[in-house]
Amino acid sequence: MVNLLEYEQDLYKQGINLIAGVDEVGRGPLVGPVVAAAVILPKDYELTGLTDSKKLSEKKRNTFYEILQKDAISIGVGVIDAKTIDKVNIYEASKLAMYEALKNLDVKPEHVLIDAMPLDLEVPSTSIIHGDALSLSIAAASVIAKVTRDAMMYELDKKYPEYGFARHKGYPTKEHLDAIFKYGVLDNYRFSYKPVQEACQKSQSVVE
Repeated sequence: MVNLLEYEQDLYKQGINLIAGVDEVGRGPLVGPVVAAAVILPKDYELTGLTDSKKLSEKKRNTFYEILQKDAISIGVGVIDAKTIDKVNIYEASKLAMYEALKNLDVKPEHVLIDAMPLDLEVPSTSIIHGDALSLSIAAASVIAKVTRDAMMYELDKKYPEYGFARHKGYPTKEHLDAIFKYGVLDNYRFSYKPVQEACQKSQSVVE
């Protein structure tokens, strides 16, 4: 069984207690922003069952989201829109979202644990491959980011129910691709993504 506090405990032993976990969601969707979260948990914090948001049911994610909102020392969220993604590419936009999430913390961390991606920060940091499944702080960030982004997709679904955003969350499922070929592309789509370019060529329409 993985000890999700292993990285944090190594830092606690060095006298470092304010540790921010950072993760992003939304690299793959064709529409909407990429969202990152930064979370500082109390020292030796435990939340049974918390892990990578992709491994949790939506109900579990929502439950953990509410608990983390109450228990975390600080939470910061970063949102980078589709136009910026098209301008700088999704990798760079993901980094920008992480920087913004860290900037929006109201407590400055002493160390940052990052899921996979290296960041250029003033404070020391550790980049961990599959960090959302190996560090509790990063897992917490993944849940905050995922629930935040999904909420945006539910709002978009209310406005444009024919696209099915509540079901596919913007990812390129068959249902979603069929909808954009049928109804056109909304202005918050990622026009640098190939399926969106193909839909534009076929439908010749952008819906305002």
